[in-house]
Amino acid sequence: MAEEGFKRKLAAILSADVEGYSRLMDDDEEATVRALTSFRNVIADLTQQFRGRVVDSPGDNILADFTSVVDAVNCAVEIQRDMAERNAELPDNRKMQFRIGVNLGDVIDEDGRIYGDGVNIAARMESLAEAGGICISGRAHDQVENKLGLEYEDLGEHEVKNISRPIQVYRVLSYPGAAAHIVVQARENLGRKWRKIGFSVAGIVIVAVALGIWQLYMRRPTVEPASIKKMAHPLPEKPSIAVLPFDNMSGDPDQEYFSDGLTEEIITNLSKIPKMFVIARNSTFTYKGKPVKVKQVAEELGVRYVLEGSVRKADDRVRITAQLIDALTGHHLWAERYDRDLKDIFALQDEITMKIINALQVELTEGEHARLWGKGTDNIEAYLKSLRAREYYLTQTIEGNALARRFAEEAIALDPEYPPPYHALSATHFMDVIYGTAKSPEQSMKRAVELIKKAIDLDDSYALAYGMLGLLYTLLGKYEEGINETQKGVALDPNGAHNYLYLEINFRFAGRFEESVQAIEKAIRLNPFPPVTYYRHACLAYVYTKRYEDAITAGQQAVKVSPNDYLSHMALASAYSLSGREKEARSEAEEVLRINPKVSLQYTASSLPFKNKADGEIYIGALRKAGLPE
Repeated sequence: MAEEGFKRKLAAILSADVEGYSRLMDDDEEATVRALTSFRNVIADLTQQFRGRVVDSPGDNILADFTSVVDAVNCAVEIQRDMAERNAELPDNRKMQFRIGVNLGDVIDEDGRIYGDGVNIAARMESLAEAGGICISGRAHDQVENKLGLEYEDLGEHEVKNISRPIQVYRVLSYPGAAAHIVVQARENLGRKWRKIGFSVAGIVIVAVALGIWQLYMRRPTVEPASIKKMAHPLPEKPSIAVLPFDNMSGDPDQEYFSDGLTEEIITNLSKIPKMFVIARNSTFTYKGKPVKVKQVAEELGVRYVLEGSVRKADDRVRITAQLIDALTGHHLWAERYDRDLKDIFALQDEITMKIINALQVELTEGEHARLWGKGTDNIEAYLKSLRAREYYLTQTIEGNALARRFAEEAIALDPEYPPPYHALSATHFMDVIYGTAKSPEQSMKRAVELIKKAIDLDDSYALAYGMLGLLYTLLGKYEEGINETQKGVALDPNGAHNYLYLEINFRFAGRFEESVQAIEKAIRLNPFPPVTYYRHACLAYVYTKRYEDAITAGQQAVKVSPNDYLSHMALASAYSLSGREKEARSEAEEVLRINPKVSLQYTASSLPFKNKADGEIYIGALRKAGLPE
């Protein structure tokens, strides 16, 4: 029987699942789901790196296909290396170990999904693999036997479910260059020797292993220099830097918030220095978990210096490594390893910041010194809960907003004098209004203002809090107060991209359109890979200065970044409409209604706090012409 519409192809198939997944879920569902999500993201990135694609991920299973068996096995090896490293510090009952099977076979490709015996055999190879191991079929082995420098154990032929013929199976035995496996093995060996031969000999072994690991894994090769000619943006005259997300080496995906928080604190500290140019968090975090080169980062972001590092948090200790690289020369300007008590985290953040400032030979005035360090807390639990609040707020979901509020309130209860949780709590009340979940929008806005003012009262150098207060004032119709407060934030943090975004909004609603364009362009230069809000507001800023082609370009970028953001489709529809491109405007209006059928011009008009009501009518008139309902 002909298989009309089906496409067959020969593919290398990788199938992976979690050993003991049901037990992990039974033990702690929430932690298991968080860990699985994090591990899946890592596997997806590695699959893409090795020129494959994830085609399905039901439950704890991941299915990917590759055009090359060499790529598939290489990817499997790298996945197990990475997983072993992440599991190294976890207790045995929380380790998430994958079994991986690889097969070469004929499959049916239907709308991006794959089916057939080729897939089934890969799944059977996976079931034969041990936790943390890899099994490959005989056909896959024939393709890679002498190409990867790996060793294999012939497990013989196996009768497997739903396959009529026996399948030859091989176990992959060696993972050359896989640092995690060596480290794990060394740790296990040390544990056995410790018990057998006592402190003195164990101490020698620890030193020897530590030195060996340092020589193998901590020495960095020469970095390939970046090219000024290939920079995506002109290189600033002042020292320019991108701080990459510090790698979480704790082995626990649930600790990502801590390494992310450390990275963001360093970025925030550096941003306060007017004599530097600092890329925003959103842009540097696009590289998170990806194997990128310093050269690539420098050229894509338009900076000279790149900071990278890692964090390992265990109980009340924290180990941090950091290194500063001059991307134009490929030289390391500074590198350091810190091993401290967790309670010293604020001092450690400050120390790293000053090391960078000194390495770049940036001289600070007394005033800059005074306002460089924000107010911390002596209560480490308050700090950790504040990081959690920020983590959940950034999910930009109703559920995340509720969790952010809970953690912010808990942090405030632990230390009522610590400013950041008040900022997070203020933001959750504001987002209640945006999400439509506020019982009383007026009371929620009032509470948001009270809380952000409290943060400023506790720390008058808290730049982002001024920006937030300025935005709230503008939305309440206090235009000059809004602009003034946000400008205070910009003065305190001249590299703070988000305050420039707030400033654009304030200027636009106040009718100062040219200034709104200047603000959003500055925001995007500081944040070259921004979230959708930047492009959406850029689109509207250009609309009000009648730069319609620029508005269309920004709007197209917004819907590319977030295809289901109906507000971005509305902004783009207005740009098309005002430029006379009625067909495209109507197409965007249809997208708006597809995503949010309840959109109405009456409600939209009521939510636009323009100082001059006629300015609001420009936008509403454009959307009416595009076909959105009253």
